Amino acid sequence: MTQEQYMLAAQPSQLQRPTCAQAYPVGIYGWRKRCLYFFVLLLLVTMIVNLALTIWILKVMNFTVDGMGDLRITKEGVRLEGVSEFLLPLYVKEIQSRKDSSLVLQSDRNVTVNARNDLGQLTGQLTVGSERVEAQCKRFEVRSSDGENVLFSADEEEISIGVEKLRVTGTEGVVFGHSVETPHIRAEPFQDLRLESPTRTLTMEAPKGVEINADVGDLKASCRKDLLVQSTEGEIFLNANTIRLGNIPHGTPANPLGPTYPKQTVYELCVCSSGKLYLSPAGTGSTCQTTSNVCLWS
Repeated sequence: MTQEQYMLAAQPSQLQRPTCAQAYPVGIYGWRKRCLYFFVLLLLVTMIVNLALTIWILKVMNFTVDGMGDLRITKEGVRLEGVSEFLLPLYVKEIQSRKDSSLVLQSDRNVTVNARNDLGQLTGQLTVGSERVEAQCKRFEVRSSDGENVLFSADEEEISIGVEKLRVTGTEGVVFGHSVETPHIRAEPFQDLRLESPTRTLTMEAPKGVEINADVGDLKASCRKDLLVQSTEGEIFLNANTIRLGNIPHGTPANPLGPTYPKQTVYELCVCSSGKLYLSPAGTGSTCQTTSNVCLWS
C-alpha cells in the first residue's frame, strides 16, 4: 500500500450517507384529469361526427368503384349520364352521345367550340349564338352522311356546292352581287325561268357559245331600248317555218310628186345603208329607191 493510500485510509470519513427522500404521488389528479377526459371525449365525438358525415357524403354523391354519381370512369374515358353543367372551360379530345340518344349542347348565351394547335394558337372556331352561327377556319366543309362526298365547302378563294341540284324557294329568287359561273341554268318543271337585272345590264358569256332552249314553250326577249344581236366573225342564222318582223315602218316616196301606190297587202322588204329595215309597196320592179325617204332620218 502506498503512502497516499494509507493516509486516506487512516483519516476518518466525513461523508454523510444520503437519507431517504420524501415520496410524491405519480399521475394526473384533480382538474387536470377531468380536462383530459373531456378533451378525449370531445375528440371521440368529433371523430364519430366526421365518420358519419363522410358516410353520408359517399351515400349522397353515390361514390362507387367506377366513379361518382352520373360520372363513370371506363377504359375508353369518362362517361356522363343525364344533364351535366360546366361552369369553366372543358378540354376534351372527343365528345359523343349514347347510341340511342342525341347529344345536346345548351347555353344561356352561346356555345363556342375552339380548336388549337400545339402552340395553343386558335385554328378553328364554331360559335352558335342566339342570332347567328359563325364558323372561323381556313376551310369549311359539309359532307354527306357517309363522309365521302363534299356537299358544301367554303374558303377565302371560292365557295363550292357539290350537290346535284341547288333549289332556291324564295319568292325574290337569288341576288348575286358579282358574276356567276355555271354550266347549266334550269327552272323547275312547269315553272318559268327568269333572268333579270332591274337597274343594270345582264351579260351572258361563254368561250364556246351560249345556248338557250325552250323545248315546249316560247322564248321571249324584250327590252325598253335597243336589242342588239351581233356576231363579230360568224353569222346570224334564223331557222323557222315562219319568220315575222312586226312594226316595220313603211317607206315614203323620196319625191312627193312621184308615183303613188294603191293600198295593198304585199310589200317589199328594203334595207337602208345604216341597216334599218322598211317596207315598200311591191311592184313589177323594185320600189326601194322610190320609197327610201325613211332612210334620211334613220
